[in-house]
Amino acid sequence: MNGHVKNMHFQQFMETAATLLSLLLLMTVDSTKTVALSTNQQCGNLLQQYKITRIVHKESGDLIKTYKAAQGEMSELFCKVSVNDIPDPNISGLDPPARIASIYTHLQAFLPHFKRVYKQQTDLQSPGSPLLKELTRVWGRTESLASFMNTFYQSLFPNLPIPEPAGGPTTLPPAQNVFQQKVYGCVVLKTYKDFMSNVSKELRNLKSKVCTKRTPINAF
Repeated sequence: MNGHVKNMHFQQFMETAATLLSLLLLMTVDSTKTVALSTNQQCGNLLQQYKITRIVHKESGDLIKTYKAAQGEMSELFCKVSVNDIPDPNISGLDPPARIASIYTHLQAFLPHFKRVYKQQTDLQSPGSPLLKELTRVWGRTESLASFMNTFYQSLFPNLPIPEPAGGPTTLPPAQNVFQQKVYGCVVLKTYKDFMSNVSKELRNLKSKVCTKRTPINAF
């Protein structure tokens, strides 16, 4: 092979290498744009969820006050009694997928308790009671937030199904007398308020990492 042919082959090699390098650079830029877009979307979703969570947390605090006012004497003591089978207010999990899933499963676990408390208070309160209206509102927001968290989780981890709650299906207490119903309702609502406080802190921390440090959740 003469020198002219070698030069031609070397030139072709360099042109091919240059083309491949250009393609790699383009792919890197596109990948960066995709990550940025993904991070922006995650940030927007987190901001929306965080705002909803703060609203529900405030409303859960107002609901406790209304509940106590509607129960009559000794209402301040009702929330201090220990009741079994109430969801834990603490969020579990070591990484974002597990903790987001924990928030969702906790929200789902509280829904049957809201339904039970509402049914009990319907029998104890007048039809136009402010308590029933506030219970309905917080119950509805909890359903919406659970649905939102489920959609958010699936968008982040499409190949990772939400794990079943560790304790299995939600267990409700057996039949209760009026005093027990008042205690049960107060403990459920107070625990829910504590849980929403934890959710608010969790999403605020996650929002800081995603929106400020620009780190995608699925990159943690």
